[in-house]
Formats: sequence, structure tokens, C-alpha cells
Amino acid sequence: MKSAKKLPFLILGHLFLILGTIGVFLPLLPTTPFILLSALCYSKGSEVMHSWLLQNKIFGPLILNWQKNGSINLRAKIISTIMIVGLFSYTLIFVSVGFAIKTIVMLTGMMVLGFIPTRPN
Repeated sequence: MKSAKKLPFLILGHLFLILGTIGVFLPLLPTTPFILLSALCYSKGSEVMHSWLLQNKIFGPLILNWQKNGSINLRAKIISTIMIVGLFSYTLIFVSVGFAIKTIVMLTGMMVLGFIPTRPN
């Protein structure tokens, strides 16, 4: 019975990890929130997966920094800001989509760019 309660968390952990990994390559899909959600789900669903994620060379430090003090390291802030400005600007200028989509992209970018500097280094 205990295993049945952990299964939904394990499934969600996998789903969020996949979405976060895709987000590394797809600018409109946010990597960090999905990886953090994945870590939360794994912590409740699978000690093995949670441990693996925390020891992961790419995602581990991000999760540990966030868990300890809600921080984002300076390098990640700089890279995130440059990528968001560049890729969102490209979408707004060159991609032929409706006004509503461009508005959503612009507002999302502005909110994320407003949030990133508020986190401690």
C-alpha cells in the first residue's frame, strides 16, 4: 500500500524531469521550475531518484542552492537573462504569431526577468 502512495509522485517526478530537460533546449519551457518540482516529487516518491537528481552534475547544484536558501548563482542568472532576452526578442520580432501569443511571450519574459534578480546569489 505504501508503494501505491509513492507511485503518483514517481510518475510526476519523471514527467517534470522530462519537461525540465526539454526546457534546456526549448526557450519557452522553463527548466528550473520543472527540475525543482521533479526534486520535490522524487523526495516523496523515490529516495533513489531523489538522490540521483541531487548528485546530477547539471541539476544537483541548482536544486541544492534553491533548497538551502532560495538562491540562484550569478552565472545562472547571467546566462538565463541573456538567453531570455535573446530568444524572447527573436520570437517577438521574427516569428509570425498572433498578437495574443506575442503578448504572452512578452509578459512571461518580463515576469521571469523581474524575478531572477530578486533571488540571492
